[in-house]
Amino acid sequence: MTQQAAPPVARAAAGRTPARLAALAGVAVAAVALGLAEVVAVVAGARSAPLVAVGGVVVDSAPESLTRFAIDVFGVHDKTALLVGTAVLLAGFAAGIGVLAARAPIAGDLGIAAFGLVGVAAAVSRPDAGPAAALPSLLGALAAAILLRALLTGPLRPAVAPPQPGVGPLRPAVDPPAPPAGPAAPATPTAPVLPGAGVGDRRRFLSAVGVSVGAAALAGAGGRWLAQRRSVTSVRASITLPAAADVAAPVPSGVDPQVSGLTRYVTPNTDFYRIDTALVVPRVDPQQWRLRIHGRVATEITVSYPDLLAMDLVERYVTLACVSNEVGGDLIGNARWLGVPVRELLAAAGPLPGADQVVGRSVDGWTCGTPTEALLDGRDALLAVGMNGEPLPVEHGFPVRMVVPGLYGYVSACKWITELEVTSFADFDAYWVPRGWSAQGPIKTQSRIDTPRQRGELTAGTVPVAGVAWAQHRGIRAVEVRVDDGPWQSATLAPAVSADTWVQWVWQWPATPGEHVLQVRATDTTGETQPEGRQPVAPDGATGWHTIRVTVA
Repeated sequence: MTQQAAPPVARAAAGRTPARLAALAGVAVAAVALGLAEVVAVVAGARSAPLVAVGGVVVDSAPESLTRFAIDVFGVHDKTALLVGTAVLLAGFAAGIGVLAARAPIAGDLGIAAFGLVGVAAAVSRPDAGPAAALPSLLGALAAAILLRALLTGPLRPAVAPPQPGVGPLRPAVDPPAPPAGPAAPATPTAPVLPGAGVGDRRRFLSAVGVSVGAAALAGAGGRWLAQRRSVTSVRASITLPAAADVAAPVPSGVDPQVSGLTRYVTPNTDFYRIDTALVVPRVDPQQWRLRIHGRVATEITVSYPDLLAMDLVERYVTLACVSNEVGGDLIGNARWLGVPVRELLAAAGPLPGADQVVGRSVDGWTCGTPTEALLDGRDALLAVGMNGEPLPVEHGFPVRMVVPGLYGYVSACKWITELEVTSFADFDAYWVPRGWSAQGPIKTQSRIDTPRQRGELTAGTVPVAGVAWAQHRGIRAVEVRVDDGPWQSATLAPAVSADTWVQWVWQWPATPGEHVLQVRATDTTGETQPEGRQPVAPDGATGWHTIRVTVA
């Protein structure tokens, strides 16, 4: 006797789940894992959620060229793009796990375990992460493993016909003797081949997937809702900032010339640019907040939020700019800040000789290195608690951030600040320095055309050309515009509060029909004119004349 091929029913029993359904099962269980993790992260901390934790590691370890690309393409939406991209990659990985699990359940278990371990490793590596940071990824992975097995062995269990008498997986190698002559013997029953055998009940499967994804969505939304309930938004809304002991100079008349398309002198909080490395905005309880000033100081001191509010507060207009701002870019804004001069706190701590750098450290571990001299030379460097007449917005550093006129944000504008460590540039490199950026970043003289827009179509006649120029802590002396490489024409400068803010400018152009190229350049109060030569934003800020092309009908 020898074995022959199994009959149809045996082959059906051994059938595999179709790859497309197994992939869908993998994506569904990944959604459940992430949804459950969001709920657990309410307790463990928002930065312990797998997507956020892994995204944070990507941000910290990405090469500078990739970071630059993300900011160039997505601008202030770079974090959203990263989270979406991470979710898409995860969905692809999860689909592959589902396909593997349909063929070998242990492979699915190992894939989910790998996913969980990556999330755990990322979460526990975040600054100030404790053991609880591992829980969202661990519990999410456990739920995913259980659900994946349930989907693949439940609604997708291959359909098999019930065993029939005399039918089995083995057949004799030689046919049995023929029955004796006489009336025909009844036929031996054969196993019916069921419709969809080896495929399973797709309807039950799709229902199970729908329930799983729905539960994941509810869990994720619930986690977000609970996180909001625990947020500091309501606490911030209850704060009334004290009046400034030293108020800002009033905005002079003539600011905001009536030119359509010209940037306003003061940037509303909702429109102020945001560039930082925080995928989840840190939510810091002001009652628990402390600022530690330590390092190379005579006396280490700690300051609370009520301590800051009890000091004599200073109010100033200061324009902030991101070093990633391209020529003609919009990563810049001007606001009225309220805070305590940093020099007063440093004087209380007493920096020691040779301490030429003060490292600001955020609650999420990000660091910036500011020259000590820039904090002590009399400029209005502030530990800010207010922005445009209200407590700092959460996304802009609530409860306290640093503002330093004349320096790019990557070396000065530490949000959600918790430490000032007095050290030296020789002893410590802040976050962006090992990534190829300069240790010190004074803002360069720049100018921008706001109107007309690039490739704009205009009508012949007098056309206002207008924009902004800046050279914080030096101030702008002149702005010039030229058309088609012709002579430079002086623009009219609007008044400004101080040298620490940008200035608006307008030039009335007698436009003639044709294609034209407009260029702008600024000169600061030291007499330095911004150079024509283009330089990329790395390592210390872009240079070049903003140039646009327009058509005049």
